[in-house]
Amino acid sequence: MNIVDSSGWLEYFADAPNADFFTSPIENVEELLVPTISLYEVFKRVLQQTGENKALEAVAIMMQGKVVELDSTIAIDAAMISHDLKIPMADSIMLATARMHQAILWSQDSDFATTPDVKYIKK
Repeated sequence: MNIVDSSGWLEYFADAPNADFFTSPIENVEELLVPTISLYEVFKRVLQQTGENKALEAVAIMMQGKVVELDSTIAIDAAMISHDLKIPMADSIMLATARMHQAILWSQDSDFATTPDVKYIKK
């Protein structure tokens, strides 16, 4: 299973320099998990940059994977991860979701540069 963090989705949608790194996990929708926090972050950024129609198109593509709701177990695990690794809330929710589902987290977020269960590429 794979989870692509929000920065990876935005890179993919913009066909930016690291887009190819995220293509395989994004396009393998049978193995793709999408945390609800990713839907929020990507929709908000695309809405700001290109408008509501493009934002709706982006989340429609994302929702081809299996959407994973934020529940109490993930929230508490994320809080522990945030505390232990000193990373922001959204990042800790992504990592907690990945760990709960034994998935690989794909990211270009420097918070994950040395996290062993993350496939990281420098931005």
